[in-house]
Amino acid sequence: MARGEHKQVGKAEGEAADSPPLLRTVVRLMRLIGGLRGPGYRLRLGAAFGLTLLGKVLAVFSPLVLADGINALAEGESEGAFSAFIGFAGFWIALRFGSTAGPQIRDALFQPISEEAQRRAGTRVFRHVHALSVGFHQSKRTGSVYRTIERGVRAIDFLLRFLAFNIAPTVIELGLAAIVLAWRYGLTFAAIAALTVVIYAWLTFGVTEWRLKYRRAMNERDTEAAGRAVDSLLNFETVKSFAAEERESERYDRALKSYADAAVRSNNSLVLLNVAQGVIMNIGLLGMVLAAGHLVARGTMGPGDITAVILIMVNLYAPLNILGFAYREIKQTSIDMEKMFAMLDEEPEVADRPGATALLANAGAVAFENVSFSHEGRDTGLAGVTFEAPAGKTTAIVGPSGAGKSTILKLLFRFYDPSAGRVLVDGQDVRDVSQASLRDALGLVPQDVVLFNDTIRYNIGYARPDASQRDLEDAARRAQLLHFIESLPEGWDTRVGERGLKLSGGEKQRVGIARVVLKNPCILILDEATSSLDSGTEAEVQAALEDASRGRTTLVVAHRLSTIAEADQILVLDGGAIVERGAHADLIAAGGLYASLWKRQAELQGEALAAE
Repeated sequence: MARGEHKQVGKAEGEAADSPPLLRTVVRLMRLIGGLRGPGYRLRLGAAFGLTLLGKVLAVFSPLVLADGINALAEGESEGAFSAFIGFAGFWIALRFGSTAGPQIRDALFQPISEEAQRRAGTRVFRHVHALSVGFHQSKRTGSVYRTIERGVRAIDFLLRFLAFNIAPTVIELGLAAIVLAWRYGLTFAAIAALTVVIYAWLTFGVTEWRLKYRRAMNERDTEAAGRAVDSLLNFETVKSFAAEERESERYDRALKSYADAAVRSNNSLVLLNVAQGVIMNIGLLGMVLAAGHLVARGTMGPGDITAVILIMVNLYAPLNILGFAYREIKQTSIDMEKMFAMLDEEPEVADRPGATALLANAGAVAFENVSFSHEGRDTGLAGVTFEAPAGKTTAIVGPSGAGKSTILKLLFRFYDPSAGRVLVDGQDVRDVSQASLRDALGLVPQDVVLFNDTIRYNIGYARPDASQRDLEDAARRAQLLHFIESLPEGWDTRVGERGLKLSGGEKQRVGIARVVLKNPCILILDEATSSLDSGTEAEVQAALEDASRGRTTLVVAHRLSTIAEADQILVLDGGAIVERGAHADLIAAGGLYASLWKRQAELQGEALAAE
């Protein structure tokens, strides 16, 4: 498998060839939500199903009560006939009320089960997406991933509700109606009803299968529009800096237009289906009325009976409509869940080995042994890199852009696995330990600290949610941030905005440092942590970083060489290989790549000072 590709393993592959798609979807859904384990869930489901069946029985038999009342009224000549009719009519209304009230109570009983199923599924999918490797997230749009999860979870309620309370109960109601018609009025009426149902079902199922391609196209356009919207909003500063608001609006408008076109085609196909269904239902109703009218004319059926067959047929159309709608929606719901299940089938490129143990991090020594790695689409990455970062010492990694500096850090975090060689922490291969324990031992301050849209307290405490206020304040003090926090009107409860945009670059960096200090890792990693700061802010942040790194194994990826001149060891990368190593003074004296980089930066700094 090429690097960057994401392996998909269908968890239902074993039954894929043998099971119908809908059954396969239901089986996977029940596995996803963990069945019906919960307080009284099985009892609730049984009661809800019982109420549904009771409603169907009452809906079928209630017209017969009204028919008897009308026949009694038509045949009687005394005042008692009208009193009997009133009784029959009242009983008929009571039965109709029962047939409609039952489903309402059923929905109330079933709602907790539905909400719990959606919660379980949403949480499991969200957890799985977070567990996927960095490569997956780099290849996907955030908005598209979220919309896929949202649509799939939302579809669960519909699928469960219709499978439990519409498909089987509707079939039962259709069977009851046919039996009642045959028993009370003859096989002709049962045949008309059955023929109508068969033709209706054949048309519905056939046209729905044809319509699925329009639904899939609509979903794809919807996902694309959502992805573009979120991508643009997340990068609103870039949009504004290039005065590209109108351009982004036009891109979003094109995406919405594409979705609208797909939605129109999907809706038009639905209108066509609805019209055809209406024709069939009305022809069936006409056939029932004509047959009843013929028997009334012959005197073998009373006026109440013709009312009953009309009501039975009309009542039959309600579940028949629901059956057609349910089939359409279940098929479309299956499409909505396809991508969610496909996402669940994604396997992380980097996964814990069976029986992986926790990292025993003591001193925090790091070693790379002949490590090679290449990113997808690149010819070079790392080629046979070997070095040791001694415990408690600072090792700096420098080199031109694309030399492989950040790749070393990603391999240490085990965001990727090397194609050859080993990465060791305290003598333990990182592939043999759990990722959680490895990353617990590492603390990262990146070049661009991205914060959650929450409070300063939440963002610093993210490293250790159970930290006390004293611990938070100590971490902020060591990051030279406490005075700033206490000067804010809302103090620790100040919200930092989307991605921390309400804070300056230096303030965000110090929040990132405070977070790492609070975590207290044995290995500190600084990925160009001051390269985007001005010189004044850089000096303040650099002082905080020096305090944070004291006594820890520290790996520094640096762009500004002046910040790593005091490092115990400097590794110089070029083309994915270490071309020089040593202390600052030794590398300057060697006159190699490091010396040329140092000289170039010194010249640029001198030109900048002269320009001022």
